[in-house]
Amino acid sequence: MKVAIVHDWLTGMRGGEKCLEVFCELFPEAALFTLLHRKGSVSPVIEGMDIRTSFLQKIPGICRHYRNFLPLFTVAIERFDLSGYDLVLSSSHCVAKGARKPDGALHICYCYTPARYAWKFFNTYFAAENPVKRRVIAYVMDRFRKWDLGSNKKVDHFLAISDNVRKRIKEFYSRDADVIYPPVHIVPGSVRTDPGKNAGRDTVKNGQGYYLIVSAMVPYKCVDLAIKAFNRSGRRLVIIGTGSDLPGLRKSAADNVTFLGWAGEKELGDHYSGCAALVFPGEEDFGIVPVEAQSYGKPVIAYGRGGVLETVIPLREHGRRDNGESPTGVFFHEQTVEALNHAIDRFEKNRRLFKPGRLRENALRFNRDRFKREIRDYIEAKLEIHANT
Repeated sequence: MKVAIVHDWLTGMRGGEKCLEVFCELFPEAALFTLLHRKGSVSPVIEGMDIRTSFLQKIPGICRHYRNFLPLFTVAIERFDLSGYDLVLSSSHCVAKGARKPDGALHICYCYTPARYAWKFFNTYFAAENPVKRRVIAYVMDRFRKWDLGSNKKVDHFLAISDNVRKRIKEFYSRDADVIYPPVHIVPGSVRTDPGKNAGRDTVKNGQGYYLIVSAMVPYKCVDLAIKAFNRSGRRLVIIGTGSDLPGLRKSAADNVTFLGWAGEKELGDHYSGCAALVFPGEEDFGIVPVEAQSYGKPVIAYGRGGVLETVIPLREHGRRDNGESPTGVFFHEQTVEALNHAIDRFEKNRRLFKPGRLRENALRFNRDRFKREIRDYIEAKLEIHANT
């Protein structure tokens, strides 16, 4: 069986690339088609594949400015020649699902989300642009949405990363989808099993306890909201991550907010282990970071929308869920400074209810081995059905 894997672009190891890595392990002899590839930016497993790029790869500086070339993405993805392949497995949050499948082939799309900036979060992404540029972008997005709807005909089966994304696929594409949660790296070993009375009192440079944000510094992550909340409360906040909004966020932060930039796996793990809780102020399609935090025995204080509804067990007003489960986080339901600070207050008053062992147990539901097994079984089942029709 000849397999073609199609991925939007290869410029770094984010959540989608961690899923792609598993696809490459399942089908090491597959050809990997992608719009562009910055060599050395992804894992050795992915780098070792037969990578085939589009004509966009030849544009000088494309890996730095590729987001400006969205109108060409649809053309580039449709030019890939997939003739002779029996299985097309697309890994898509933008255009990968629009690759032309050959007659008789089976196309399964693992969908991270219908393109966020086109379908649901236009204002979040482009609110800061001047009116003329916004009109141009709106025109481009309108054309993109029309193409995106038509590209669905090339997909036989949609797989969504969460029930949240499954609902978007139904809403925007009018297609049904199954759900397989993405893999989360769970560090082997145990966590501290004390009830959390010393949570957040581990030290960073100045010896103060702290809350933690791990995020790209881009508008929809709402890091600015967290900074405003911590500026007001005076609590200690450590922020790990980089991105286009970083300079402005630094300027807006008070002295109790520390930016650490990019962090390697060990440093990141140390900060997960040392924090009182993770703060997660944006709405995500799934959200790997909250699961990672729970794997270290740390609660999550999150905006109660999107993927966290499927990965975090919320603290109820009476302290526990109605079914008696121990909570793994606290939700706030308005993206305001007051709502976030109130959620942190509730967490601090109920720290004893957050059991590190239970937090890690909840995170283990999303481990990598589970993902690999479920993806393999799903593809095999769909191939069998396809062969008999």
